[in-house]
Amino acid sequence: MKAQEIRRQFIQFFESKQHNMVVSAPLIIKDDPTLLFTNSGMNQFKDLFLGNAPIKFPRVCNSQKCLRVSGKHNDLEEVGVDTYHHTLFEMLGNWSFGDYFKVDAINWAWEFLVDVCKINPANLYVTVFEGAQDDGLGMDQEAYDLWKKIIPEDRILMGNKKDNFWEMGKMGPCGPCTEIHVDIRDKAEKLKIPGKDLVNNDHPQVIEVWNLVFMEFNRLANGSLQKLPAQHVDTGMGFERLAMVLQGKQSNYDTDVFSSLIAKVEELTKIKYGTNEVTDIAIRVIVDHVRAVSFAIAEGQMPSNTGAGYVIRRILRRAVRYAFSKLNYNQPLLCQLVNVLAQQMGDYFPEIIAQQALVEKVIQEEENNFLRTLDKGIDRYQSHKNELKSNVLSGKIAFELYDTFGFPIDLTQLLAREDGLMVDMEEFESELQIQKDRSRKASLLETDDWQVVNEGDGKFIGYDFVQSETEILRYRAVKNKGKNLFQIELKESPFYPEGGGQVGDQGFLVLGEAKIKVLDTKKENGIILLTTEQLPSEINGKITAQVDHSLRFNTACNHSATHLMHYALRSILGTHVEQKGSLVNGNYLRFDFSHFQKVSDEELQQIVALVKQQIRQNLPLEEQREISIQEAKSMGAMALFGEKYGDKVRMIKFGNSVELCGGIHIHSTAQIGNFIITSESAVAAGIRRIEAITGEAAEAFLQNELNTLKDIKVLMKNPKDILQQIQILQDEKSDLEKKLNDLISEKANTIKNSLINKIEHRNGVEVLIQKIEINSADAVKDICFQLKQKYPNLLLVLGAEINQKPNLSVIVGDELLQKGTFKANEIIKDLSKFIQGGGGGQPFYATAGGKKLEGLDEALLVAQKLV
Repeated sequence: MKAQEIRRQFIQFFESKQHNMVVSAPLIIKDDPTLLFTNSGMNQFKDLFLGNAPIKFPRVCNSQKCLRVSGKHNDLEEVGVDTYHHTLFEMLGNWSFGDYFKVDAINWAWEFLVDVCKINPANLYVTVFEGAQDDGLGMDQEAYDLWKKIIPEDRILMGNKKDNFWEMGKMGPCGPCTEIHVDIRDKAEKLKIPGKDLVNNDHPQVIEVWNLVFMEFNRLANGSLQKLPAQHVDTGMGFERLAMVLQGKQSNYDTDVFSSLIAKVEELTKIKYGTNEVTDIAIRVIVDHVRAVSFAIAEGQMPSNTGAGYVIRRILRRAVRYAFSKLNYNQPLLCQLVNVLAQQMGDYFPEIIAQQALVEKVIQEEENNFLRTLDKGIDRYQSHKNELKSNVLSGKIAFELYDTFGFPIDLTQLLAREDGLMVDMEEFESELQIQKDRSRKASLLETDDWQVVNEGDGKFIGYDFVQSETEILRYRAVKNKGKNLFQIELKESPFYPEGGGQVGDQGFLVLGEAKIKVLDTKKENGIILLTTEQLPSEINGKITAQVDHSLRFNTACNHSATHLMHYALRSILGTHVEQKGSLVNGNYLRFDFSHFQKVSDEELQQIVALVKQQIRQNLPLEEQREISIQEAKSMGAMALFGEKYGDKVRMIKFGNSVELCGGIHIHSTAQIGNFIITSESAVAAGIRRIEAITGEAAEAFLQNELNTLKDIKVLMKNPKDILQQIQILQDEKSDLEKKLNDLISEKANTIKNSLINKIEHRNGVEVLIQKIEINSADAVKDICFQLKQKYPNLLLVLGAEINQKPNLSVIVGDELLQKGTFKANEIIKDLSKFIQGGGGGQPFYATAGGKKLEGLDEALLVAQKLV
């Protein structure tokens, strides 16, 4: 059965059981601070399990893209080494929200695997939760009794808390689970060891294929379990593993999910898969990682140095390292696989086809950049190696290569081994742990349990109001980077939570004469959270919530201007332009978009003109808050890949600008006032960024520019034509610089000729150590190289005062260098400490600048003792 047919049959089976099929949620999670990525099928339903959102369909099914590379569920290091872990994988799942529970979940799972997929029941084992004393939970007797009716008891195995109690993290929905395992070994292997002895023992052919989670608890911050409002079912079946079983393969990578990608790697690298374990691992890493990176970029997550972008860059670089070090492929490889991936998965996940060109370009640039970094890292390794006094490379150096240049430790060890060296692994691990601890502390957000003040559900009223009389529903203490704060949920909140690129509102909670500042507003699993440094003195009574109106208005101006600019970009540059990220606050707007070349000055002028035209037209805000997504699209609204939309959406329209948006906007475009683009730049391959200002900020910018122009005119004695006068000054400056350079060159030539007479001959070495009077680093360098060319056995050390700071230069002639006695970069390292400076260079030429001018003479005196 082909992979696409497996996915289709799963969906059809559960649709026949009255399940609604839902589309895969985006990989990148934007409203849950506990997760960077969707790492299981249940992520998008977390607020349903917690009772924070209404249940529209009590039964749903889907195939969800998942990414497991960080946090508790981190499979990255296993990927490629074994044959069944992946970074990106599909999770086939069916869910019940307060509807059916264990009976139907177990019976339907068995029916699908045995009756639909035709898996031999003799190859199946199941595990049930054995209980956990620390949580006061007994064995899952109900699941055990249900399985007894289906499968022989000797195939029902007990599973501990680690294997059979599913938790999303330290806090959140959880519950016991029952897993279905399949034994795909041949008969001979089965006779040697029973399959039940290999369940949950990391055997590549005795694997978990489906996990049925019975979600009935919520793990609190204090570690205790709280019953959820209703019982739910959350199942997850690995699509790639199921394909392996049904296609009679012994590895996920032998299925048609990966075979076309592997064939392309074989074609490009000329290395056959299945002939060598080392190259096989590398190929598995590459074909797995290209899927994860491609889909993340297709959703708009660019590789970067922070957050989710850092994880994507890390995955991509891991694949490049394997191609470089194991396949000897030193040019971009992953970008050449994207077309194969698009053809294979584009039918079910259309974003990979729609964004194919962008994905290819971004990956190619990332690969090129990292390959250059690897070359620099190898040069750095060679430099350290040449300075070693023993056969041990320090762990700090190995960590620098890892942290700065992306070298995996095994690559450093390989290079060292080839040179007869060892790496101090204990020191490396110590440095790595220090970095991990530092990173964890920097991102640590600790939360206490919720304290309920009033019953009810929170409601956002901020589209219509900036102030409300309301009450606190609940609060909790949080600690962010060591700072004690509180998060508060209001019954009616006018505060807009951060989302869609717009920052969260700030403002005040007012109780009598007391005003508590609201520092930020965020949304977590459907709940609007206000962050404050303190709680009101009386938390049970009525409280006034006040949004900072001035900040809100400026933010709204920038947000509405972003929509107008998006329309202008598509009108002028072309409809290939799509939003790839944005930031909107009270000071400025930032907009990232797909475009494959620099936006010219003329195009920027046209964009500004079109935005200003829309502002002058005083276009009214046309808002539809509850419109079907199909109707919105028919009216021209563009859905963005990577965003999660419900059946009902909010549509914002200003004239011809039509977008789906949940943010805050002004009532008419004239309120924006002015619009100025302040910068245009590249973010990544195929991604440009524009920053702009509006309203008060734009007026202040223009006034500052006018004041600057006025000051320039005064300094230049108010010429009639200021541009002509500036050109005259530039010409005069250029002429003076030429004359100065001629004078310096003449002086340098005089100094050079005088230095020739001061060269001493010591032990076959022509030695010149001298302080010279010239205020030009270029002139000093020119003198050095002219003398080097004339005297092949020269050891030259020159000191000079350049711009009131000491400068040292060292030259070693070509013939002298071959003898190996002197190296300029080593000499400069010893001498630079006398001038409190630093520098470097090559064995034949090196320089150093410093702070201690009086140390120059001492440095030259020490240099005299070298020969």
